[in-house]
Amino acid sequence: MLLRTDKPNIRSYALDDLRAFFEEKGEKAFRANQVFQWVWQKHAKSFGDMTNLGKDLRAFLQEHFLITELDVLSEQHSNDGTVKSAFSLSDGKVVEGVLIPADSRMTACISSQVGCSLDCKFCATAQLKMMRNLNPDEIYDQVVAISRQADQKFGQPLSNIVFMGMGEPLLNFKNVSTAIQHIMSEQGLGMSYKRITVSTSGVAKMIRRLGEDRVKYRLAISLHAADNEKRSQIMSINNTNPLEDLADALKFYYAETGSPVTYEYILFRDFNDSEEDARNLIRFSKHVPSKINIIEYNPVEGSPFRQTDPERLERFRRLLENAGITATVRRSRGKDIDAACGQLANKTAS
Repeated sequence: MLLRTDKPNIRSYALDDLRAFFEEKGEKAFRANQVFQWVWQKHAKSFGDMTNLGKDLRAFLQEHFLITELDVLSEQHSNDGTVKSAFSLSDGKVVEGVLIPADSRMTACISSQVGCSLDCKFCATAQLKMMRNLNPDEIYDQVVAISRQADQKFGQPLSNIVFMGMGEPLLNFKNVSTAIQHIMSEQGLGMSYKRITVSTSGVAKMIRRLGEDRVKYRLAISLHAADNEKRSQIMSINNTNPLEDLADALKFYYAETGSPVTYEYILFRDFNDSEEDARNLIRFSKHVPSKINIIEYNPVEGSPFRQTDPERLERFRRLLENAGITATVRRSRGKDIDAACGQLANKTAS
């Protein structure tokens, strides 16, 4: 739904600010609590839905605010059960999110930006231009929509959320943090911090900020190479955030939070899948308690990279395991609908 109005989005208000606005306008402050519950926990799409509020108050809200909506523009269904959704935002822009079903969990992979400002050479999203950050309610509404899909299509509740869709979450830190607060709040979705993972390409300054804030949710690092020369070839962020700075930031983060990190490592054939690459990764992973997810490469149009051989993947995994590192191979899901890691590219957008 495309909205053009000068009225503010009511979900841009914190509860205290909303209460203050009500008092300033001569309304009872406790009514703000009811409205807050309607727009976050009950997912009201209009003020008319707020049936426990009087007609005059609903008219007051309609006069001063709007409620933006996120619409499901399209759905694609993979042979393995994965569901990719294109979400239309109130300004007509489009982002994608993915529901990944498994026997023991239902995971929502959500986006934090429209496009991406980074240019990782193996990622389809990086081929898009950066258009804007997502607002907290736009991030939150992706979770709500995917949660409904999990319930309606699989009869199971959403169990996990990963910020691994379009964009770099730590370059939209304020809005991502606010969205997570609502996701965890009892006035929102009431999800545990243990079920939320934020994945970053390695913005050292903001990783330190996570430590300063002593965040409780989980942190994953898209590493993909553990020496500066190779990592800079595929991830230009390494030029300004080299591995030494990343390691220092992670040490600080761990000292402040006590939380281990997860390294994501995509294996590319004849690029980062050698024994030397494994030894470099082993050394880097010793900086803080960690585990490693070895990820299959998913083909991206225009990319020169290829998936490594199964034998080389298994040898790489064994080298890590023999060094005492917990390493898990993550098999790709949703490749047939371009929903797997690194494949989100808004092909449904006009």
